Amino acid sequence: MLVWKEISRLASGSRMNVMKNVHQSVLLNEVLKYLDLKDGDIFLDATLGGGGHSREIAKKFGEKIQIIGLDLDPEALKRTETALLPFSRKFALRVANFRNLDSVLEELGQKKITKILFDLGLSSNELEESGRGFSFKKDEPLLMSFADPESAKLTARVIVNNWQEENLADILYGFGGERFSRRIAKAIVEERKKQPIETTSELVSILQKALPSFYCRSRTHFATRTFQALRMAVNDELGALDEGLRKGYEHLEVGGRMAVISFHSLEDRMVKKYFAGLAQQLLVKLISKKVIVPTEEEVKENPRSRSAKLRLIEKLK
Repeated sequence: MLVWKEISRLASGSRMNVMKNVHQSVLLNEVLKYLDLKDGDIFLDATLGGGGHSREIAKKFGEKIQIIGLDLDPEALKRTETALLPFSRKFALRVANFRNLDSVLEELGQKKITKILFDLGLSSNELEESGRGFSFKKDEPLLMSFADPESAKLTARVIVNNWQEENLADILYGFGGERFSRRIAKAIVEERKKQPIETTSELVSILQKALPSFYCRSRTHFATRTFQALRMAVNDELGALDEGLRKGYEHLEVGGRMAVISFHSLEDRMVKKYFAGLAQQLLVKLISKKVIVPTEEEVKENPRSRSAKLRLIEKLK
């Protein structure tokens, strides 16, 4: 059995300031409804982010549900701890990639869990406050790593300054669907010959010069796909998702449910294919045959939710 360490230290006033910029959790009502949480559940929040889903669960169930939370960003753990403490102290938060969830569960002495959530989107805190270059609207170091920069194995700066032009073009097209990937890759290589590309602003400037004027005036910001592709490459997001899904299923109790919120077609395709394969083997049932998307009201309140897709399964055997 999992030995839970109760946290007696209450959040200080200065720590409460962390929560001023409240992250809006996507598809919150749908997640709570379809995960069908019950007293006694052991819930794994594989991507804490802003901590909104776990906070709502703690608020509703208190200590009747045990929460395990993972995130590569130590700040995410601090935010979530602050959010959970008013409602529960029955939780364990760890700095870890969800691809290593099996190691965390082993450390905690917890062999099985009953409910799992993967929310694959960036939190508002990561975009607005991390200082790691996730947003093309800010002038920040070109990092884009979910992990602490000091421990990160790869950064966006390394990619744009060291990878070959062909490889750059491949990831921009493959991960970002960027139609002008080769033009961008060529421009990056030419600019880095003059001096290293260090910041997000420098990269955005290169993109603006390299791309057609009509593209720069389009509804979607011209840097969106490039930044997405670099972030996915830096964090090996598809590789991590593949491992996380398999390990999550392996550690899920029979009758337990797994939910995944994706924001990118490549991620959603991977989740859909994996779930369908399990269903064909009669190992799981699909909670909803159709993908679940945000309501029009939610999209109006939180435009970042517009591309979110929720899929769920229940383990049969």
